[in-house]
Amino acid sequence: MKRILCYGDSNTWGYISGTDHLRYGEDKRWTRLLKCNLGEEYEVIEEGLNSRTFFSEDKRPGREGRIGFDYLKPCLDTHDRIDYFVLMLGTNELKADYSNSAEDIFNMLVKFIGFIKGYKSQIDKTTPELIVSGIPLVNENTEYAKADGMYHGATEKSQKYNLLSKEYCEKNGIKYIENTDLAVGVDGVHLTEESHKILAERLAKTIEE
Repeated sequence: MKRILCYGDSNTWGYISGTDHLRYGEDKRWTRLLKCNLGEEYEVIEEGLNSRTFFSEDKRPGREGRIGFDYLKPCLDTHDRIDYFVLMLGTNELKADYSNSAEDIFNMLVKFIGFIKGYKSQIDKTTPELIVSGIPLVNENTEYAKADGMYHGATEKSQKYNLLSKEYCEKNGIKYIENTDLAVGVDGVHLTEESHKILAERLAKTIEE
């Protein structure tokens, strides 16, 4: 059985846009749909965490442990052995409070890629096949997003971050999934139900190929 580890934030967890931490069911979120599309020869491991970042620390009470890099090696070791590592992070780094530029976030991604590409299984010393999944473009102009203000300036930065990520992956022979066309919901950040379906289909096609 091929094992796929999906490492991301609330869009991997399945957060329903505009709700108070409601989650899409197993018949709707992309990680579960990916399993359905691929069939019994694959195991999909869900490692989505709301508010997860690359390196920035969420100072809000109750949001400890959100730095993705701190959990990266323990996660890989926990689920060893992994055939495919799907990485979908960067959205939370766009929050205005972190003051990150698109280049800052891209450099964080490069550090993640370097670690994953250098990781060796404790079992047989193999390295997972890395798939970088681009993030959906943030829509900071929805009424919800404008009232919240958390992602002020994030639309343009999410476009540039995706462009930098795609160019880097293509240059370095890393599988990259383009997701800038995926629709987000009323909060301007989280994927719609239809977007979860599309993303699952794209990833399944990439893995099968």
